[in-house]
Amino acid sequence: MADYKHTLNLPQTDFAMKASLPQREPEFLKQWQSKDIYQAIRKASEGRPKFVLHDGPPYANGNIHIGHAVNKVLKDMVVKSRTLSGFDAPYVPGWDCHGLPIEHNVEKKHGKAGVKVPFDVFRQKCRDYAAKQVEGQKQDFIRLGIFGDWDNPYLTMNFDTEANIVRALAKIVNNGHLHKGVKPVYWSVVGGSALAEAEVEYHDKTSFSIDVRFNADASLLEKFSYQSALPVSIVIWTTTPWTLPANQAVSIHPDLDYALVKINDGHGDELLMFAREMVDSIMTRYGIETYEIVATAKGSALENLKVNHPFYDKKVPLILGEHVTTEAGTGLVHTAPDHGADDFNVGKTYDLELLNYVGPDGVYSDATPIFAGEHVYKVDEKVCDLLSEKNALLRKTKMTHSYPHCWRTKTPLIFRTTPQWFISMEQNGLRAQAMEQIKQVQWVPDWGQARIEGMVDGRPDWCISRQRTWGVPLCLVINKESGELHPNAAEIMEKAAKAIEQKGIQAWYDLRVEDLVTDNAQDYMKIDDTLDVWFDSGVTHESVLGVRDELTEPADIYLEGSDQHRGWFQSSLLTGVAINNRAPYKAVLTHGFTVDEKGEKMSKSKGNVVSPQEVINKLGADVLRLWVASTDYRGEIAVSDEILKRTADTYRRIRNTARFLLANLNGFEPQTDLLKTEQCLPLDRWAIHAAFETQQNIVKAYDHYTFWQVVQNIHHFCSIEMGGFYLDVIKDRQYTAKRGSFAHRSCQTAMYHVLQALIRWMAPIMSFTAEEAFQHLPQSGDQSLTIFTQQWYEQLSQYSDEKITLEDWQNILSVKVAVNKAIEAKRIAKELGSSLEAEVTVLAKGNTLISLQKLQDELRFVLITSKAKVVASEQLDTPAEVEFALEIVKSSNEKCERCWHRTEDVNHNETHPGLCGRCIENVNGKGEERLFA
Repeated sequence: MADYKHTLNLPQTDFAMKASLPQREPEFLKQWQSKDIYQAIRKASEGRPKFVLHDGPPYANGNIHIGHAVNKVLKDMVVKSRTLSGFDAPYVPGWDCHGLPIEHNVEKKHGKAGVKVPFDVFRQKCRDYAAKQVEGQKQDFIRLGIFGDWDNPYLTMNFDTEANIVRALAKIVNNGHLHKGVKPVYWSVVGGSALAEAEVEYHDKTSFSIDVRFNADASLLEKFSYQSALPVSIVIWTTTPWTLPANQAVSIHPDLDYALVKINDGHGDELLMFAREMVDSIMTRYGIETYEIVATAKGSALENLKVNHPFYDKKVPLILGEHVTTEAGTGLVHTAPDHGADDFNVGKTYDLELLNYVGPDGVYSDATPIFAGEHVYKVDEKVCDLLSEKNALLRKTKMTHSYPHCWRTKTPLIFRTTPQWFISMEQNGLRAQAMEQIKQVQWVPDWGQARIEGMVDGRPDWCISRQRTWGVPLCLVINKESGELHPNAAEIMEKAAKAIEQKGIQAWYDLRVEDLVTDNAQDYMKIDDTLDVWFDSGVTHESVLGVRDELTEPADIYLEGSDQHRGWFQSSLLTGVAINNRAPYKAVLTHGFTVDEKGEKMSKSKGNVVSPQEVINKLGADVLRLWVASTDYRGEIAVSDEILKRTADTYRRIRNTARFLLANLNGFEPQTDLLKTEQCLPLDRWAIHAAFETQQNIVKAYDHYTFWQVVQNIHHFCSIEMGGFYLDVIKDRQYTAKRGSFAHRSCQTAMYHVLQALIRWMAPIMSFTAEEAFQHLPQSGDQSLTIFTQQWYEQLSQYSDEKITLEDWQNILSVKVAVNKAIEAKRIAKELGSSLEAEVTVLAKGNTLISLQKLQDELRFVLITSKAKVVASEQLDTPAEVEFALEIVKSSNEKCERCWHRTEDVNHNETHPGLCGRCIENVNGKGEERLFA
C-alpha cells in the first residue's frame, strides 16, 4: 500500500494549540517594550483625526483589584478599537496622588506631621510613598496588556501638574465662583478634615435611638387653651445624643397640628407634645396602650415659645422649619446649628449662634459644660445617663441604620460647622450652566444623564478646602481683619504656581506673605488649607488635557464606574463649566461594579474575592480581558471561577479557529498566491462575505461600546459560520486538492482574508493572542511589526453571484444542518461511522430543490457525504415550510485511502491502487476541477 500522506496539504503551524498564556504573554510584553509599541502606534497614527479618552486617575494606594482591571481593560478596548477605525487615539494613564489615605499610611510609619516629623519631611515621605504605589499599580496594568504612555503618565503630584491645579483654581476665582462661608460640612474626626459629598459613602451603623423630654411650662398650655397642673414636655427623637450639648432650639412645622397627649408610663400622669398624626404610632412604639389627646394646636401658633434644655440651665425656643416631617421621630426636631445642614439653615433664619463646642479631632472644647475633653464617638452613653438622671430620657433603644462614613478611612462622620472655602453653585450661575451642559453630552448608558442631573440639581456648594498636610494648597491670601481675598488674588496665585512648578507644593509653605504681596503685607495672611483631592482630579482637563500636545480638550470620552456620577464625572463637569463654560467631555461611559456569580458584593470575609493577579497567573490576561468584553458592563459585572472557566472555553474556540486558518495557510504566499475575490469559488466568496457582514456588525458594536456584542459576533462567526459550516466543508478540498491548484488557492485566499479580519476583531480584546496570530500570518509586502498599527481589514467584499445566490446558500445550509443531525442519530445507533460512510438522497421541492440542484455533484462535498443526489418531489410528508426530506443509507463502496470518500471508482487504477479517480487526478494530473464548493 502506497503512502500518499506527502501528497496531502496537511495543516502545519507553529501557532500552538495550547495557549499557555501565563507563560507566553510576558514574552510579548518584552517584545512590545523593545519595539516601543506605544510610540510605534503614535507614529503610524500621525495625521489621523484625534480621539482622546481621558483617564480618570486611580488612587495611588494599594494593589489593583478586579474593578481596576475591568476599568482599564474597557478603556484599552476603546482606544485600540478607535485606532483600528483610523483615529490617532493616545492614552495617557494617570494617578491621584494626594489625600488622606497616603497621609495616614505615612503617619503610621513615621509619626504625625509637625509633631514627630517636620512638615516638609512628611510631605516628601508622602511623595515617595505615592511614587512607590504608582509603580506597583503600573506594572499590574501593563501586565494586563494595556497600551499607554507608561513612561510619561500624569501624576497629580508632578510639580507642573500641582502648579496647574493652582492655576485652575485661580481661573475659578477670576470667574466669580469661589466664596468663603461658615457652613456645616461632613467632617472626619479621624482625618481631622472636611469632606465633600463625593467622599461620603453610607454603611450600616448601630446608634442609640432616644426620645428626650424638653420640659415646658404653663405658657405652652396656654397655646393649646388647656389648663392642667400636670408636668408638661415637648419630645424630640434623635440618633446622635452627642449633639445635644449643642442644642439651640427645637424645630416644628408651621402647618402641622400638634397634640398634647396625657399618658402614664408607670411614673405618674404627664402631658407630652407630639405631631398629631404621629401619636398612635408613637404610643405603639412606646408600648403605651392607654393615652388621651387632650388638646391640639397649629405649629405656627407655637413659634418662639421657650422650653428647658434637657440638662443645661437654659431655655431654647420652638422655631418653625419646613424640613420637619412626620416620617420618623415625633414631629419635633432637636436643632443644633453646629451639626446639621437643615439645623444651620433654620438657625440662620432665627439668628441662632454657633457654639463651636467640637474641635477638629472630635473632642469637646473646654468651653463645653459637663462634657469638656470628651470624644464625640464615646460620649453617647454618658449623655443618656445624664438625661436619665434629669428625668429627661423618655425612651432609649439601639437601632441599625444607614449612616455617612468616610470613603477612605471607613469611619463614621459628623456634621461640623467651620469656616471653609466653597465653589458656589448659585452665586454666578454654575448650577444652571452645568445642568445645560449635561444635555450636550452623550451618556452611555443613557440613564447616566438623569443620574447626574439629579445629583447636580440637588447638591450643595462644593467645599473644596481641607485641613491636611499632603495636598495642593489653595494658595490664597486674605486680609487678617476682614477675611476677604486679596484683590490681586489671581496674580498672587500665579506667583505661587511658578514657585510650585520648581519645587512642588512645599514651595507654598516656604513662601512668606512678603514674597507674594508687595503693599501692606502686614495686613494679610496666607491660607494653608489644601484642596479637596476631587478638585485635583476634577481639573485634569485643564492641568493635563489642556497642556499636553498629544491630547485635546474637551476629551472625546470619560469612562469610569457608576459611582463617579457623584465623583469624578461631577467634579470635572463643575470645574469645566466654572473655568471654560463647557463640559470637559463629549461622552461619558459608565460601568457597574464587580460581584460574585450570586450577585453579592465581594469581600474577604465572604471569601468570594477574585484577584486579577491570580486570574492572570492561572488563565492569562487574555481570558480576563475576554471576560470583561463578554459582560454587559451597564449593570453589575459578575465574576467567579466558573464564569472564568466558561470564558476560557470561548477563548479556546476562537483561538482554535485562528489556528486552523493559520495551519491551512502553510506555504501560502499572498504576493503570488492570492486570487482576486471575484475569481474564487462561490463557497469561498460566501465565506469572505460572511466575514464582511460580521465585520460590519463588529465595527458598529465597537463604535457603540457594546463589547459583549463584539464577542458574540466573533464567537458566532467562529463556531457557526466557520466551524459549523465553511471550515468543515473545505477540509476535504483544502487537504486533498492538488497543491497550488485553483481549488486549493481559492479556499486559501478566503481563509487568508478571513484570518486578516479575525485577528483585527480580536486585537482590542485578546491583544496577546491577536499579536501572536499576526506574527504567524503569511507575510505580505506591506506587513508591519504589529497588528496594533493596522486598521480594519478592507479587502473583504459582499457576495455576488447570479447563479448561486445568498438565498441559495441559506437553503443549502438548512439542508446541511438537517443532514448532520440525521447522520449523528445513525452514528449513535451504530448504523454509521463517519459521515463519509453515508449516501444521501434529498427529496426536495420549491426553492430548496432549485438551490440544491445548482451544486450538481458538488453537493456531496457540502454535505460531507460520499454521495448526494437531489430528487424532485412535490409530495413530501413534512410541514408546509419544510421543502425537503432525507433518505440516508450506508455506502457499499470501498473507501479511498487518500480522501476517505467511498465511490465506485476506488481501486480502478493499477498504478494507484486504493485511490479514487479524483485523488489520482490531484496526485498525478492537473488537479480536480471545482465549480462551486
